[in-house]
Parts: sequence; structure tokens; C-alpha cells
Amino acid sequence: MLKRFWLMLAQIITVLVLGTFVVKTLKPQWLPSALSNLFGAGKTPSVVGDKTPIAPREAPRNISGLSYHDAVKTALPSVVRIYTSRLVQKSPFSDPILDQMYNQNQAPGSESGLGSGVIIDAQGYIVTNHHVVDSADQIEVALSDGRRASAVVVGSDPDTDVAVLKIDLPNLPNITLGHDDELMVGDVVLAIGNPFGVGQSVTMGIVSALHRSQLGINTFENFIQTDAAINPGNSGGALVDSNGHLIGINTAIVTGNASGEGANAGIGFAIPVSVMKQVVDELIATGTVTRGYIGVSSQNVTPEMARTFNLASQDGVIVASVRPDGPAAQAGILVGDILTQVGDAPIKDTASMLTEVAKVKPGVQTMVKILRNGQEMSLNVTIGTRPSAVQPR
Repeated sequence: MLKRFWLMLAQIITVLVLGTFVVKTLKPQWLPSALSNLFGAGKTPSVVGDKTPIAPREAPRNISGLSYHDAVKTALPSVVRIYTSRLVQKSPFSDPILDQMYNQNQAPGSESGLGSGVIIDAQGYIVTNHHVVDSADQIEVALSDGRRASAVVVGSDPDTDVAVLKIDLPNLPNITLGHDDELMVGDVVLAIGNPFGVGQSVTMGIVSALHRSQLGINTFENFIQTDAAINPGNSGGALVDSNGHLIGINTAIVTGNASGEGANAGIGFAIPVSVMKQVVDELIATGTVTRGYIGVSSQNVTPEMARTFNLASQDGVIVASVRPDGPAAQAGILVGDILTQVGDAPIKDTASMLTEVAKVKPGVQTMVKILRNGQEMSLNVTIGTRPSAVQPR
């Protein structure tokens, strides 16, 4: 009796397995999802010939965030190409024979340049780098939709390498500003611009470092470092996050060339959007940027200096020179003083000193702390107006 039962059960299981196999092969949609997954229904890819697999059309394109098409689609229309030209005058001292002999072209003509920019306002305001439009006689902007327009410079700030242009076109796509204070090292970023003039291009990388300074690129430096490829022509273009929001303006690269010229070597720098916005708002409002100034030059405290002066830390800066009749001189600051605080902000190095002084509006009296012969002193300095490209600081 028991033997007959097991024989019947085996026959039933065999019939069920064969039936399921037939249905899976001919009509897999008839199977419940659990059985479909168990027997692998619907997972066999279509093939070209017998070897090349083709993904089903209904498969999602953006798998596990591996595509940034949506971010690019959001940001790309706001990024423009910038073409500049500058008239070159013939030298009055040129000699036609010598010019021909040494292959010198002194004839009147123009020098051209290229770069990128970002539309930040539908009224036609475009942000780019100062060095892209510096000394340009003509500026033309080309949009991703094929439109072109002449641009005028609203204002330019060489100290941060930020410039604002204005064009007059309808229906301009302006970018969404992101939050660079939320960035973390390792975040994915995209660089959009016009490298080498080949046309609008996108490169991808990560945030390699934050708050890079003392690179000798700008007077005021607080860069986002990225390994997204940034090449000549990308200057002034957008650095966006994975949502397509602007978090920086591409401005400089490090190359393997000793002359500082050449292609990207995996180290690029962008001006954070927070710094850009502060400068741009002032340029649009007044055409210039006004910063505080005390009239000193300084140098960082080295470990050797800290030991020599018996300092508890390397924080602060040593005053190397004082501009006669400048705000610092009038307040009694002397060469050799160690400046440790401006207002409520502690000073760590020359970059932070310069930044904190620049934040204070000219005419405002501000307390600064110094160390002189080991003694801490507080002095009141009436902040002056920083001239452009002034030395000493």
C-alpha cells in the first residue's frame, strides 16, 4: 500500500514539473510571479545570432544611479560658450624686414579666446571667469539651442576671478544654484563647458578636496578641488552636483607641464557657488566689489617660528610689513606683531586673515588681537577700502 502511494506521488510530481516547463516555455506570463522567479521565466535575454545578449526594452536605463543624464539635461541648457576677440595694434617700432626675417606678425588684427559661462538669471546675466573676458573688445555668447548674442561686461573681479556678462535674448534657461556647504569629499560632480573649442562637453569626477587655498591662483581662494576633466575652454563653465545644481565655477587646472599650460592632469579647481553668488550680487548692484583692507603683508607661522617665539601653536600670522598711513599703521600695529584675531574670527593663516579683513565693510571699526613680545594686546582698527591688486595687503 505504501509503495503504491509513493509511486503515485512521484507520477504526480513528474506531470507537474513537465507541465510547468511547457507553460514556462510557451506562455511564461501564465505562471505566478513566484513560480516565474523560481524557474527563471522572463530572464532569458534576447540575442543577436546565438552569442550577443540584448537587454529587454522595458529594462530601466538608469540602473543604480550609473547614468547622470537627468542631471546633465537639467544643467546643460544653462551653460554657454564664450568667444572673445581683442584688437592687436601694430607696433610703431616694427621693421617690415626684421618682422619677416623673424616671422613676427605685427600687422593689425585680433587675438581670439574661448571659454564658458553659466546663465544664472533669465534676465540674461551670465557668470564666467575674469580671465576669460579680461581685455576683450568683443564678446559673443553661443547657447546650446543654437542662438548667439553679443554680451557686455556688467562687472569683473580679478581678486576672485569672477565676471558677470549680460545678453539680451528671450526665454533664457537659468541654472539652479546648489549648496556647496553640503558637499563632501567623494561626492560625484560633473564639469560642463567648451574644452578646446570642440563644443559643449560633460566630464565626470568626484570632489577631491574642499577649501583649497594658498595656491597662488587668485587673491581670495577657497576652491573645490575635483578630478573631473577641466581643460582650456572649460574656464567659467559649470561644476554641478548629481542633481544638476550649480555648486561651482570651473576656473583653473594643474597640468604636468612645467610652464603651467597644457591639458588636464586630474587636478582642477572651481570657485564655490557661495563665493560666486556674493561677488555676483555686488557686481550686478554696483559694478564692482568693495572689500575691507588694513594695509599689511603677512606670512604664516612656521614650526621654527613658533619655537623661536615660544608660541603655543602655529595659529595666527606674522606682520611682515605695514603700509605707511594705512589703517593698521594708524591703529599701532607693528612689523613683527602676530595677528591672531579679527573681530570675533580667529586667524589661522594668511588666507583666513585676508578673508576676514575683506568681509568687514570699509569705515567700520574692528577689534584685532595681536601678540607682541609674548603679550596679548587688543587694538581697534578702522577698516579701509581695499584697492584692486594692491600690495602689500
